[in-house]
Amino acid sequence: MNVLVTGGAGFIGSHLANAFLDHGHSVTVLDILDPYYDLGIKDRNLELCRETAPDRFEFVEGSITDESLVNELFADAEFDVVYHQAAQAGVRTSVENPKKPHEINTTSLLNLLEAATATGVDRFVNASSSSVYGVPEYLPYDEDHPNTPKSPYGVTKLAAEHYCRVWTDVYDLPTVSLRYFTVYGPRMRPNMAITNFTSRCLNGESPVIYGDGKQTRDFTYIDDIVDANLALLETDAADGEAMNVGSTGNITIRELAEHVIDVTGAEVEIEYTDAKEADARHTHADVSKARDLIGYEPSTSIKEGVSSFVEWYRENRSWYEPLVLRS
Repeated sequence: MNVLVTGGAGFIGSHLANAFLDHGHSVTVLDILDPYYDLGIKDRNLELCRETAPDRFEFVEGSITDESLVNELFADAEFDVVYHQAAQAGVRTSVENPKKPHEINTTSLLNLLEAATATGVDRFVNASSSSVYGVPEYLPYDEDHPNTPKSPYGVTKLAAEHYCRVWTDVYDLPTVSLRYFTVYGPRMRPNMAITNFTSRCLNGESPVIYGDGKQTRDFTYIDDIVDANLALLETDAADGEAMNVGSTGNITIRELAEHVIDVTGAEVEIEYTDAKEADARHTHADVSKARDLIGYEPSTSIKEGVSSFVEWYRENRSWYEPLVLRS
């Protein structure tokens, strides 16, 4: 198949691109290389894709906000499947500047949907987020839970889901939205709790928790995210649907910090500071729908995944840590 991955120089997108290449597909990555964090990490991601299959990999530097570029790319390449990972990430960033995530996460999505419809794309897979849920009325979240996002970022992701659903219903473009629950793993974004905790502990510094540490998260290991996306190359059972993709477990942020301290062997104490506005208090995924439709079964527990990440960090510390510290 001929696959487009928008945002494919980023953490999740590059792992997907590598997986598709490993499975023999041709992959085009479209990415603007926004310096939201150190571009050295994105350069490494692209380098790994090129090493995997240089004859089946193409990188296009550009933005999904550029309608002419998008239309030209789709017309020339004739993609079979689109994996839309490009986004302005960050709940806190969206509170500071709500217009940017709206333009990128919502308005620019229409450029992709229109181009996909015009060129006969077989399936459009949209990366959504657990941020669409907001304050939990019950846990774990299932897909019938009310959507009351707490941040502009969550609003943009929910709007994108609705656009995808409408494009399936009205324009006959098969779409699937995957609601990711805090994805982590090798080469992850440096401004995430697991990266920060690991970096600080390995350098003999205390992990810093925003708030009281009793908030909980459903952290999802990148390999499980890749498996869910790979399944959508083979089945149309989820077309028109939005589905949770999580680990089925959750952990308090305090327990997470304690586990990182234990795994790294750091002799430090946890520090606490003020909670951040718009951060969710709790997340926890019910993945029954994804299990029923695409056979999704997360295979990595949170503590197993965090231990694997710490091991990877140690092995790649020479190149990764300087980029983390600069971000």
